[in-house]
Amino acid sequence: MLLALRGDGLVAEGDLRANGYLLERLARERPDDAVLSEESPDDAVRLTADRVWIIDPLDGSREFAERTPDGGWRDDFAVHVALWERAHGLRLGAVALPARDQVLTSATGTRPTGEHGGTLRVAVSRTRPPKILDALAAEVPLEFVPMGSAGVKVMAVVTGEVDVYLHAGGQYEWDSAAPVAVARGAGLHTSRLDGSDLVYNCPDPWLPDLLVCRREIAGTLLMHLEHVGGLA
Repeated sequence: MLLALRGDGLVAEGDLRANGYLLERLARERPDDAVLSEESPDDAVRLTADRVWIIDPLDGSREFAERTPDGGWRDDFAVHVALWERAHGLRLGAVALPARDQVLTSATGTRPTGEHGGTLRVAVSRTRPPKILDALAAEVPLEFVPMGSAGVKVMAVVTGEVDVYLHAGGQYEWDSAAPVAVARGAGLHTSRLDGSDLVYNCPDPWLPDLLVCRREIAGTLLMHLEHVGGLA
């Protein structure tokens, strides 16, 4: 359904239809749960609910509507669905990559393959890599790997395509909740850039920054981030 809507002018339609589908399924199968969605008005009932679904119906709308140089379509966009529970925080998550016919979940237990080597591969935006990476690269050998949506970037860490994804420019909870849940299921490190916990279902769903990486390099990265002023 989502892929059939690709093309200029249809991004909003894709967002709305994907959102409608997810809301309808959740209302039918989990009618007592609350929902926080990028494409729906925020309902304060979620702040007192015991279970909240955090969804991004189309993460990477630019990539969804963009063609490749050979005339095909980009495949680096995603659909995010996560479940937050009051007793547990992020309980589970799934990230679908429709154009790749893939779904990764927190229950899959996917682990990154291979070794990271001396140079850290970092997933970055194709158009606006965080400026902090320039400062970090002066201390740690980095290789920038451009790609699309936040979900695709985190899944690249999960599968071992890259070693690190960090974001310093702010995101909303729906941008990272499902990817973070999948990353945690894969045994990866997930935190703010200062090492503090990522907290979801807050009154203000804005999250200032994010770090997802292989667990064995997290301590070194956090140390260097502190040194270069990761939160400045």
